[in-house]
Amino acid sequence: MIGPLMTQPVILEVCVDSMESAMAAERGGAHRVELCGVLADGGVTPSAGLMAVAREKLKIGLQVMIRPRGSDFCYSEEEFGIMQRDILQAKALGADGVVFGILDLDGKIDTRRTKQLTELASPLNVTFHRAFDMTPDLMASLRELKGTGVQRVLTSGGQQTAAEGAAVLKQLVEAANMGVEIMAASGIEAHNVAELLRRTGVREVHASLRSLVSSAMRFQNQRVSMGPSKGREYQRFVVDQEKVRKLLTAASNGSSSSS
Repeated sequence: MIGPLMTQPVILEVCVDSMESAMAAERGGAHRVELCGVLADGGVTPSAGLMAVAREKLKIGLQVMIRPRGSDFCYSEEEFGIMQRDILQAKALGADGVVFGILDLDGKIDTRRTKQLTELASPLNVTFHRAFDMTPDLMASLRELKGTGVQRVLTSGGQQTAAEGAAVLKQLVEAANMGVEIMAASGIEAHNVAELLRRTGVREVHASLRSLVSSAMRFQNQRVSMGPSKGREYQRFVVDQEKVRKLLTAASNGSSSSS
């Protein structure tokens, strides 16, 4: 099964939490971005302003994270209501798709609420994010998602990185059988993407591809910190367009050599 799949083009999605990163991803050749807020917490729903400007500036696909807070993926009725409103906001501002994940108290897919959100998001495409990796049985979770309207699952195969979860990713790709697209995530870079494609058969990858950038501010008050990590006010992570280009080149070369 993997051999014929290797002739299909690789789609790269880059996760971003700023316009600077979003534009760098586009310049580097990414096919779409996953627009988030606060990637340091794994990503939450971005502001309406960021969504609007991203849609105005970007020509590539725009996926919007719908996550009302950090921490787990089991949400209260109030948080579920926030997610519904944020989906409507993303639709109104021109997003191509939304990204969310919602689990029940036992860590299983909350199929009822997932289906409600996918119906609300229509006709936008829907990605179920790495909440999937926090479920107790990935194969059972995939079967459950097939009936919800979700088009894509973002996963590292239940491991910290996609490379560690490669064997399970391959099983998920085979089990999806064209019903749901499996998009690999976590730790994917130019040096390992070709091997990951070869081992798993995935044709969509999700990466951050960031570099640490220092603030241009001439005056920096090092005595005060606004968060738990001292000094973070004067440095940030930004997508590196050269890393994006290199990953795409490596993925393309790997596809060509394996087809």
